Amino acid sequence: MEASSEHPPAEKLATAGPPLGMTPPPDGGLKAWLQVVGAFSVFFNTWGLLNTFGIYQTYYEEGELFRTSSSNISWIGSIQGFLVLLGGVISGPLYDRGHLRALIAIGSFCIVFGHMMLSLASEYWHIMLSQGICVGLGAGLIFTPSVSVLQGYFRKNIGLASGLAAAGSSLGGVIYPIVFYRLIDQVGFGWTVRIIGFIALATLISPIAFLQQRAKPPGLRKFYDLTAFSDGPWVLFTLGCLLGFIGLYVMFFYISYYGLSTGTTDAAMAFYVVPILNAASMFGRVFPTWLSDKTGPLNLLVPGGFICGILVISMQAVDNLAGEVMMAILFGFFSGVFIALPAVVYIMLTVDKSRLGTRIGMGFATLGLGTLIGGPGAGAILQQTGDGHNWVGTWVFGGVMLFASGICFLVLRLWKFGFKLNTKA
Repeated sequence: MEASSEHPPAEKLATAGPPLGMTPPPDGGLKAWLQVVGAFSVFFNTWGLLNTFGIYQTYYEEGELFRTSSSNISWIGSIQGFLVLLGGVISGPLYDRGHLRALIAIGSFCIVFGHMMLSLASEYWHIMLSQGICVGLGAGLIFTPSVSVLQGYFRKNIGLASGLAAAGSSLGGVIYPIVFYRLIDQVGFGWTVRIIGFIALATLISPIAFLQQRAKPPGLRKFYDLTAFSDGPWVLFTLGCLLGFIGLYVMFFYISYYGLSTGTTDAAMAFYVVPILNAASMFGRVFPTWLSDKTGPLNLLVPGGFICGILVISMQAVDNLAGEVMMAILFGFFSGVFIALPAVVYIMLTVDKSRLGTRIGMGFATLGLGTLIGGPGAGAILQQTGDGHNWVGTWVFGGVMLFASGICFLVLRLWKFGFKLNTKA
């Protein structure tokens, strides 16, 4: 896998011609921004729901529905996240074939249906099937197409458009936990989850109505593109994101339970830490992506990986409410780049845009392994000690993974674009 001896600027990679038969992106206009609205709603109901799982983790840990280990509980959210990303292997090529509308409709149905089935659950395997698999599959069908559709409408402003869309995950991560906490004691688990399902139903109307593919690539596309694995930058970037997602989901799944189990927060604040984190991440997904149109996405992912790694390792020193809230705010802001910018980098690295849907799907499917490893891995470490929880090992595990992702992004940045600090990359 050899990189070119020259370092083409990021804007040349990002704007390499659109697929044959497609006019250049309009970079604005009502129809283009309606795609952002639709994609925002998709993020709201995919990553927004997944980023809420820390609340479910804390609730399930209390044993109201069933009793099992922290690691087993984490498998529910991890499989959900894995399927969100693995779904791109199927939905990416189907998007390339022009089946966007069917993907959005079927995926939306699965998300709503999964919540209705979750509302009836009383056993671990019920929840795994409904929340982990059904909701995860539905989210996987709609996520990658909503990311891919934006590149048909935006070129110069692709970072801003992607960031605004990704902010939907932050808003979902704020609203859904608050709805859960405010209703759980009043109407019980069943009706709380049903109401969340109805919110998802209402907000998924906009992507069904607005998302529209500008033009499908000529010919049929493969469900996989083996040339991606001989593309050094693509492989290195995917590895960096994989490591980053392992670390991210240690924090997302366990920051709420950490406060409750250590007495750092009371039960009420333990539930509110997750929406605080997600509220901060809204700014971390919009501002950096707007900035990425000027600086390049890798120039933001490199420091983002290192800073997030330091923050997670530092969690072991948090022993009061103010410290946990501050860490949630800082981590929420700096982790936003991991959700908003990977698609922008894949667009930048994919010169042949007719392969874009397939390559994004393959990349995201690989990243999904990070969610499978992060939550359950941290849960296994957490219970290693016979006396109490091994929080030090848990936070070090997550922090090291994020720090390693920063190293991968740095190597890619230097390999592909050189050592000049003022190069857009």
